[in-house]
Amino acid sequence: MGQLRITLRRSLVGRPRRQRAVAYALGLRRIDDTVTRGDSPTIRGMVAKVQHLVEVRPTGPAAGGPQ
Repeated sequence: MGQLRITLRRSLVGRPRRQRAVAYALGLRRIDDTVTRGDSPTIRGMVAKVQHLVEVRPTGPAAGGPQ
């Protein structure tokens, strides 16, 4: 299982409460906050809810990078 690097790129101000809650659950508090989470269906679903606010990059062996 790979990892995902998730970075908050847009502000949470004025966003619906559910979108803010998802961002906070991912560990994103302010613009340019970056977290690394395991690549799982749960995390992918959370990212899909806020895809317009975040940037996602795969990392680790599953990303095809150095092992």
